[in-house]
Amino acid sequence: MSDSGAQDLTPARTDAMASAVLRVLFAQSGVGLHVLDTRLRVVRATTLSHAGPADDLVGRHLTDAYHLERPDTAERLLRDVLDSGASVHDRVIRGRLADDPGPDRSLLVSVHRLDDSGGRALGLLATVVDVDERERARVRAECLAAVRTNVGGSLDVAATCEGLAEAVVPRFADLAVVEVVDDVVRGSDPPPGPLDAAVPLRRAAVRHPDADSGPDGLVAEMRRLPAGTPHSLAASDLRARLVAIHHRTPWLDRDPGTARLVEATGAHSLLVAPLTLHGTVLGLVSLYRCRGSKPYAEDDLPLALTAAAHVALSVDNARRYLRDHVIASTVQRRLLPRPDGDGVALETAHALLPGRNSGCWYDTIPLSGARTALVVGAVEGSGLRAAIVMGQLRTVVHALAAFDPEPDEVLARLAETAGRLAAERAEPRTAGREPEQPLAATCVYAVHDPIARTCSVARAGHPAPVLVTPDGVATALDVPEGPSLFATDGSPFAMAESGLDEGSVLAFFTGDLLSGGNVADPVREALARPGRNIRDLCDDVVYGLPEEARAEGAALLLARAGAVPADRVAVWELAHDRTTPGVARTLVRDRLDGWNLDGGTAEATELIVSELITNAVRYGAPPLRLRLVLDRTLTCEVHDGSRVSPHVRHARTVDEGGRGLFIVSRLAGHWGVRYGVDGKVLWTEQEIPPGTLAGPLPPGRGRG
Repeated sequence: MSDSGAQDLTPARTDAMASAVLRVLFAQSGVGLHVLDTRLRVVRATTLSHAGPADDLVGRHLTDAYHLERPDTAERLLRDVLDSGASVHDRVIRGRLADDPGPDRSLLVSVHRLDDSGGRALGLLATVVDVDERERARVRAECLAAVRTNVGGSLDVAATCEGLAEAVVPRFADLAVVEVVDDVVRGSDPPPGPLDAAVPLRRAAVRHPDADSGPDGLVAEMRRLPAGTPHSLAASDLRARLVAIHHRTPWLDRDPGTARLVEATGAHSLLVAPLTLHGTVLGLVSLYRCRGSKPYAEDDLPLALTAAAHVALSVDNARRYLRDHVIASTVQRRLLPRPDGDGVALETAHALLPGRNSGCWYDTIPLSGARTALVVGAVEGSGLRAAIVMGQLRTVVHALAAFDPEPDEVLARLAETAGRLAAERAEPRTAGREPEQPLAATCVYAVHDPIARTCSVARAGHPAPVLVTPDGVATALDVPEGPSLFATDGSPFAMAESGLDEGSVLAFFTGDLLSGGNVADPVREALARPGRNIRDLCDDVVYGLPEEARAEGAALLLARAGAVPADRVAVWELAHDRTTPGVARTLVRDRLDGWNLDGGTAEATELIVSELITNAVRYGAPPLRLRLVLDRTLTCEVHDGSRVSPHVRHARTVDEGGRGLFIVSRLAGHWGVRYGVDGKVLWTEQEIPPGTLAGPLPPGRGRG
């Protein structure tokens, strides 16, 4: 700078330039400038609404000059700057000039302390910039991001609607009401095209930031849309509506429910948008702004429409999942066994908890000799696919149980069938179609023998059953764990046999009822009272389950062991010679007379025993043993040392033999062969017609 220029910057000239700068700033600046004294009173100001000085603000406390949303917070901010000297930059507050009748706006405030040359505070300089439009754009972007985050992560219609309400309140709305067509909530297809006035809607979500003054008890309410309202018009022509609301709004008289809502919340602006997908209405979103909030404007519509489209897609996904789940659960229930009476030696109770897992199953399969097979399994996954696979596995178990192999053999054959099912699903059925997801399933198979008082168990990747002794001590049975049913390692299955005292309870679970691989504490506490009615005991276990187990779905099977009374079992060791059939007939006749069975049942039993003993003497090997068991059926068992399998022959008219097993099959309700390490047992079961037993059966305890 030249010497002449430096000489021009005299103190007087500098002061003049500073005064000119102040005049220009206070006269033409678009920023609101406020000079405050140490008592926070306005000394000089220019407002946002005009460029000239705002004389009407001078002398007023800043929190009196402006109507602020949080005046105490604003005053504390000013005092902190005045005391500390640390400036505050770009703090967003909500408010407006006290004399401005409009709604609050977003104001960007910066505050600096004014000091004299000695560092003593003279006051404050506060700048205020109206950033309402910018802030609204930021809030809209933030709200849309919240919608995309909150909505779509759940396959539950109510949770999806709650996610929308949580995303928009209070960012974009003071009150949000989401209504969904009732058929959609239930998983059914919505009515095609625009919504008819007769179609009911259910309020799936209602949200208001003030729980005390907001609506209460509106969720799950049902209503039909009154004609001539913004809601009915939006559902009819599939267009969103912006509506101003006041006490003289005519359509509120036709919609008393909305009128009460408006009165309770002070709503003055409504934005209603339909939830539509492919021209079908799934529901409505009603957004309200209440006292102190700016009314909705046209530039708010794009956000509402984008959010509604996202929610509609998520609601439809949840509806489709619910529909598939309902179908799968129905299939699952249809495939499970019907309740039937328990035998003398075993009483059972079961619980199938509905949930996301539709592949759980249980079974109680009567076997010969008063024995019972107890089965619990689970196919991982949800939907119809899991239910179908469950049905296939259950059918295979029933078919295998008919041959009465040991539990480990049942699971080995079941695993082979599962492998074939997995191979079928691994191959694409059509060109270009992806193979199906791998299957996974577990199963436990047990056989209870009330005469030997034992339980034989094998498991395929499934939790071991829990044994509860009559004194209430619960322990998991020590059963070697085999591979799950669709595993490819091919490891063998092992069986464990445990003694079972009368009155003991066996509890079979799916994995969701366990905690860390062990029985959950509430379940263990419920099982600690095994002497209760078995149905009540099962219910107590369900009552104590954690919420997550209920959500996933689970199966529970309880079985209380009994014993066949000694006077209902007769066993004879017989000689292996031709006179034995006659001897056996005499023994059986005497025993059946002692049991007071009617003459017809006794005669049929004598003939059955005669044919079975004759067959064992002619084609079998010693030792020879005959056993009768009277439970709900009459069981005849003939054991011999040969493992040769007998077959029913269809003898010709001229044949002198070959009709023995054919006669047996006609007289008995069921018959079969089971094999052991020391030979085979040929058994029959005869139904005991009601009223044919002169003496009562041993008292049985049915399901509670």
